[in-house]
Amino acid sequence: MKEVNLKVGLTPPHACSYLPQQQEQLLVLLDKDRLSPLGYEQLLSAGFRRSGSGIYRPHCQSCSACQSLRIGVESFVPSRSQKRITRLNRDLVITVSYADQPAYFDLYRRYIDQRHTDGPMYPASRKQYDSFVLCDWLAPTFIEFRLAEQLIAVAVTDSLSQSMSAMYTFFAPEAAHRSLGTFAILTQIKLAKEVDKHWLYLGYQVDECAKMNYKQQFRPHQRLIAGIWHGMKD
Repeated sequence: MKEVNLKVGLTPPHACSYLPQQQEQLLVLLDKDRLSPLGYEQLLSAGFRRSGSGIYRPHCQSCSACQSLRIGVESFVPSRSQKRITRLNRDLVITVSYADQPAYFDLYRRYIDQRHTDGPMYPASRKQYDSFVLCDWLAPTFIEFRLAEQLIAVAVTDSLSQSMSAMYTFFAPEAAHRSLGTFAILTQIKLAKEVDKHWLYLGYQVDECAKMNYKQQFRPHQRLIAGIWHGMKD
Protein backbone atom coordinates (compact mmCIF):
# COMPACT_ATOMS: atom_id res chain seq x y z
CA MET A 1 0.00 0.00 0.00
CA LYS A 2 1.43 3.37 -0.98
CA GLU A 3 2.36 5.57 1.96
CA VAL A 4 0.80 9.02 2.18
CA ASN A 5 1.39 11.87 4.61
CA LEU A 6 -1.74 13.00 6.44
CA LYS A 7 -2.51 15.77 8.87
CA VAL A 8 -4.29 14.06 11.76
CA GLY A 9 -5.23 14.68 15.36
CA LEU A 10 -5.54 12.16 18.20
CA THR A 11 -8.50 12.20 20.56
CA PRO A 12 -8.03 11.72 24.31
CA PRO A 13 -8.78 8.19 25.57
CA HIS A 14 -12.46 7.55 26.24
CA ALA A 15 -14.75 4.58 26.87
CA CYS A 16 -14.85 2.18 23.93
CA SER A 17 -18.20 1.79 22.17
CA TYR A 18 -17.51 -1.86 21.33
CA LEU A 19 -15.51 -3.28 24.25
CA PRO A 20 -16.55 -1.77 27.61
CA GLN A 21 -13.34 -2.86 29.31
CA GLN A 22 -11.21 -0.90 26.84
CA GLN A 23 -10.37 2.76 26.26
CA GLU A 24 -10.38 3.96 22.66
CA GLN A 25 -8.56 6.71 20.82
CA LEU A 26 -9.21 7.92 17.30
CA LEU A 27 -7.06 9.43 14.61
CA VAL A 28 -9.11 12.29 13.16
CA LEU A 29 -8.26 13.63 9.72
CA LEU A 30 -7.35 17.34 9.75
CA ASP A 31 -6.27 17.51 6.11
CA LYS A 32 -9.18 19.34 4.46
CA ASP A 33 -7.69 18.79 0.98
CA ARG A 34 -8.54 15.08 1.26
CA LEU A 35 -12.21 15.66 2.03
CA SER A 36 -13.51 14.53 -1.35
CA PRO A 37 -14.94 11.31 -2.80
CA LEU A 38 -11.57 10.46 -4.36
CA GLY A 39 -9.66 11.22 -1.18
CA TYR A 40 -12.12 9.26 0.92
CA GLU A 41 -11.87 6.17 -1.27
CA GLN A 42 -8.11 6.17 -0.81
CA LEU A 43 -8.53 6.56 2.94
CA LEU A 44 -11.09 3.75 3.09
CA SER A 45 -8.45 1.41 1.70
CA ALA A 46 -6.16 2.53 4.54
CA GLY A 47 -8.71 1.73 7.25
CA PHE A 48 -10.40 5.10 7.72
CA ARG A 49 -14.14 5.64 8.03
CA ARG A 50 -16.61 8.50 7.67
CA SER A 51 -18.87 9.88 10.40
CA GLY A 52 -20.79 12.85 9.08
CA SER A 53 -18.27 15.07 7.30
CA GLY A 54 -15.36 13.86 9.42
CA ILE A 55 -12.98 10.96 8.77
CA TYR A 56 -11.41 8.87 11.51
CA ARG A 57 -9.60 5.61 12.28
CA PRO A 58 -9.12 3.76 15.59
CA HIS A 59 -5.65 4.26 17.07
CA CYS A 60 -5.73 2.59 20.47
CA GLN A 61 -2.57 2.13 22.52
CA SER A 62 -3.28 -1.33 23.93
CA CYS A 63 -5.89 -2.82 21.59
CA SER A 64 -6.09 -3.69 17.90
CA ALA A 65 -9.49 -5.39 17.88
CA CYS A 66 -11.00 -3.10 15.21
CA GLN A 67 -10.25 -4.44 11.74
CA SER A 68 -11.56 -2.83 8.57
CA LEU A 69 -13.57 -5.35 6.56
CA ARG A 70 -14.47 -5.29 2.87
CA ILE A 71 -16.17 -7.67 0.46
CA GLY A 72 -15.07 -8.30 -3.10
CA VAL A 73 -18.46 -8.11 -4.80
CA GLU A 74 -17.49 -10.44 -7.66
CA SER A 75 -16.16 -13.18 -5.39
CA PHE A 76 -18.90 -13.07 -2.74
CA VAL A 77 -20.96 -16.24 -2.34
CA PRO A 78 -24.10 -16.05 -0.14
CA SER A 79 -24.49 -18.67 2.55
CA ARG A 80 -27.59 -20.83 2.94
CA SER A 81 -28.72 -18.59 5.78
CA GLN A 82 -28.25 -15.46 3.66
CA LYS A 83 -30.21 -17.02 0.83
CA ARG A 84 -33.06 -17.70 3.27
CA ILE A 85 -33.01 -14.07 4.36
CA THR A 86 -33.23 -12.97 0.73
CA ARG A 87 -36.25 -15.22 0.19
CA LEU A 88 -37.87 -13.95 3.39
CA ASN A 89 -37.64 -10.38 2.10
CA ARG A 90 -38.65 -10.97 -1.51
CA ASP A 91 -41.92 -9.09 -0.83
CA LEU A 92 -40.04 -5.81 -0.21
CA VAL A 93 -39.80 -3.05 -2.80
CA ILE A 94 -36.30 -1.58 -3.02
CA THR A 95 -35.65 1.91 -4.40
CA VAL A 96 -32.63 4.19 -4.42
CA SER A 97 -32.81 7.85 -3.40
CA TYR A 98 -30.12 10.52 -3.53
CA ALA A 99 -31.70 13.01 -1.15
CA ASP A 100 -32.49 12.86 2.55
CA GLN A 101 -36.21 12.59 3.37
CA PRO A 102 -38.10 13.45 6.60
CA ALA A 103 -39.31 9.85 6.83
CA TYR A 104 -35.73 8.65 7.20
CA PHE A 105 -35.18 10.49 10.47
CA ASP A 106 -38.54 9.35 11.82
CA LEU A 107 -37.51 5.73 11.22
CA TYR A 108 -33.99 6.35 12.53
CA ARG A 109 -35.35 7.81 15.77
CA ARG A 110 -37.61 4.81 16.37
CA TYR A 111 -34.72 2.44 15.67
CA ILE A 112 -32.24 4.16 17.98
CA ASP A 113 -34.70 4.87 20.79
CA GLN A 114 -35.97 1.29 20.90
CA ARG A 115 -32.93 -0.82 20.01
CA HIS A 116 -29.88 1.19 21.09
CA THR A 117 -30.74 2.74 24.43
CA ASP A 118 -27.31 1.72 25.76
CA GLY A 119 -25.36 3.40 22.96
CA PRO A 120 -23.86 6.87 22.41
CA MET A 121 -26.53 7.82 19.84
CA TYR A 122 -29.39 7.52 22.36
CA PRO A 123 -31.63 9.44 22.52
CA ALA A 124 -31.83 10.21 18.82
CA SER A 125 -32.10 13.84 17.75
CA ARG A 126 -32.27 15.57 14.41
CA LYS A 127 -28.96 17.32 15.08
CA GLN A 128 -27.26 14.04 15.93
CA TYR A 129 -28.72 12.34 12.82
CA ASP A 130 -27.56 15.15 10.52
CA SER A 131 -24.05 15.21 12.00
CA PHE A 132 -23.72 11.42 11.69
CA VAL A 133 -25.40 10.56 8.36
CA LEU A 134 -25.07 13.65 6.17
CA CYS A 135 -21.84 14.97 4.68
CA ASP A 136 -20.66 18.31 3.26
CA TRP A 137 -18.38 16.85 0.58
CA LEU A 138 -20.18 13.63 -0.41
CA ALA A 139 -23.86 13.03 -1.14
CA PRO A 140 -24.92 9.75 0.50
CA THR A 141 -27.10 7.23 -1.30
CA PHE A 142 -30.23 6.08 0.54
CA ILE A 143 -31.54 2.60 -0.25
CA GLU A 144 -35.19 2.33 0.77
CA PHE A 145 -36.95 -0.90 1.69
CA ARG A 146 -40.76 -0.77 1.66
CA LEU A 147 -43.47 -3.25 2.59
CA ALA A 148 -46.86 -2.41 1.07
CA GLU A 149 -45.59 1.17 0.53
CA GLN A 150 -44.54 1.47 4.19
CA LEU A 151 -40.89 2.42 4.72
CA ILE A 152 -39.38 -0.23 7.01
CA ALA A 153 -35.63 0.16 6.45
CA VAL A 154 -33.02 2.52 5.04
CA ALA A 155 -29.41 1.68 4.20
CA VAL A 156 -27.17 4.74 3.98
CA THR A 157 -24.40 4.03 1.48
CA ASP A 158 -21.48 6.01 0.11
CA SER A 159 -20.97 5.36 -3.60
CA LEU A 160 -17.44 6.00 -4.88
CA SER A 161 -15.65 5.37 -8.16
CA GLN A 162 -14.42 1.84 -7.42
CA SER A 163 -16.34 0.91 -4.30
CA MET A 164 -19.31 1.41 -2.05
CA SER A 165 -19.23 1.87 1.71
CA ALA A 166 -22.10 0.63 3.88
CA MET A 167 -22.36 3.58 6.22
CA TYR A 168 -25.38 2.71 8.42
CA THR A 169 -28.66 0.78 8.28
CA PHE A 170 -31.72 1.39 10.43
CA PHE A 171 -35.11 -0.32 10.35
CA ALA A 172 -38.53 -0.56 11.97
CA PRO A 173 -38.03 -2.37 15.31
CA GLU A 174 -41.12 -4.50 14.73
CA ALA A 175 -39.50 -5.92 11.58
CA ALA A 176 -36.44 -7.29 13.37
CA HIS A 177 -37.42 -10.88 12.49
CA ARG A 178 -36.61 -10.11 8.84
CA SER A 179 -32.85 -9.71 9.53
CA LEU A 180 -32.93 -6.43 7.64
CA GLY A 181 -29.36 -5.52 8.55
CA THR A 182 -28.10 -8.60 6.75
CA PHE A 183 -30.53 -8.13 3.89
CA ALA A 184 -29.37 -4.53 3.46
CA ILE A 185 -25.78 -5.70 3.01
CA LEU A 186 -26.84 -8.37 0.52
CA THR A 187 -28.73 -5.68 -1.38
CA GLN A 188 -25.71 -3.37 -1.39
CA ILE A 189 -23.49 -6.18 -2.71
CA LYS A 190 -26.01 -6.78 -5.51
CA LEU A 191 -26.22 -3.08 -6.39
CA ALA A 192 -22.44 -2.67 -6.28
CA LYS A 193 -22.03 -5.58 -8.67
CA GLU A 194 -24.61 -4.11 -11.05
CA VAL A 195 -22.62 -0.85 -11.35
CA ASP A 196 -19.20 -2.53 -11.60
CA LYS A 197 -17.81 -1.61 -8.20
CA HIS A 198 -14.99 -3.76 -6.86
CA TRP A 199 -15.56 -3.52 -3.11
CA LEU A 200 -18.22 -3.03 -0.48
CA TYR A 201 -16.69 -1.71 2.74
CA LEU A 202 -18.50 -2.71 5.95
CA GLY A 203 -16.59 -0.63 8.48
CA TYR A 204 -14.92 -2.26 11.46
CA GLN A 205 -15.16 -5.88 12.52
CA VAL A 206 -14.64 -6.50 16.25
CA ASP A 207 -14.64 -10.24 16.92
CA GLU A 208 -15.24 -9.85 20.66
CA CYS A 209 -18.30 -7.63 20.16
CA ALA A 210 -21.46 -9.68 19.60
CA LYS A 211 -23.21 -6.79 17.84
CA MET A 212 -20.53 -6.76 15.13
CA ASN A 213 -20.24 -10.47 14.42
CA TYR A 214 -22.79 -10.48 11.59
CA LYS A 215 -20.22 -8.78 9.35
CA GLN A 216 -17.82 -11.73 9.32
CA GLN A 217 -20.59 -13.97 7.97
CA PHE A 218 -20.14 -12.39 4.53
CA ARG A 219 -17.48 -14.52 2.84
CA PRO A 220 -15.06 -14.42 1.33
CA HIS A 221 -14.00 -11.06 2.71
CA GLN A 222 -10.80 -9.17 3.44
CA ARG A 223 -9.59 -7.61 6.68
CA LEU A 224 -6.97 -4.90 7.09
CA ILE A 225 -4.39 -6.16 9.58
CA ALA A 226 -1.20 -4.17 10.24
CA GLY A 227 -1.72 -2.20 7.05
CA ILE A 228 -2.20 -5.24 4.77
CA TRP A 229 -5.48 -6.64 3.43
CA HIS A 230 -5.79 -10.36 4.19
CA GLY A 231 -8.33 -12.66 2.55
CA MET A 232 -10.70 -14.58 4.83
CA LYS A 233 -12.59 -17.52 3.34
CA ASP A 234 -13.51 -19.93 6.14
